[in-house]
Amino acid sequence: MEPTTIIPISNPGRRRVTKTALLDYLHQYAPLGEPLRRWLTDCISERHLLRQEQLLRPGEVCRAICFIVQGMLRSYTLSADGRDTTGWFMKECDIAIAVRSFYRQVPATEYIEALEPTTLLYISYDQLQATYTRFPEMNLVGRHLTEKYYMLAEERLEGMRNRCAADRYAFLLERHPEIFERATLGHIASYLDLNRDTLGRLRRQMTPVKKQ
Repeated sequence: MEPTTIIPISNPGRRRVTKTALLDYLHQYAPLGEPLRRWLTDCISERHLLRQEQLLRPGEVCRAICFIVQGMLRSYTLSADGRDTTGWFMKECDIAIAVRSFYRQVPATEYIEALEPTTLLYISYDQLQATYTRFPEMNLVGRHLTEKYYMLAEERLEGMRNRCAADRYAFLLERHPEIFERATLGHIASYLDLNRDTLGRLRRQMTPVKKQ
């Protein structure tokens, strides 16, 4: 049965989240039998990123799907003239991948970097495919997660499409206020397709933000 409410992993004080907690989180999307839980426990690995360390660069193939335990990541591209454009921000309990690169196993076109010291739990592409083959119930988990992130992507597009600068700012602030406390103004401006002066003016007019 599809859950009506997904409860985020509880991490008071940002203590280390265990593999068991991640599996309990996934169990809310679809039941995980004990054999599948043991298999995933063996497959899942942990990685730590320093602030500004890159998880992925253009030309590299995204070989793993990552779950963010703690920290924040940013995906972005660089134009030929060096312009930095933020694609999105990913935080605790989010999945971090370069979608096309991961699912097609082709070179990525974007960067993914840590905005904060970040802890990830991850499983490789090959391990995930083997899991789908060996444990059909994992396909249901994958389907629910895919649906969730397609809907979130559509929401982000709706927040940007045919909106003025003030409305884009207000939409992001309303739906994702944590971004304004954890990302720099430069990164937020590049996501909203604004220059820093315009973003600064909107920030002063609408809501004060702690981090600059």
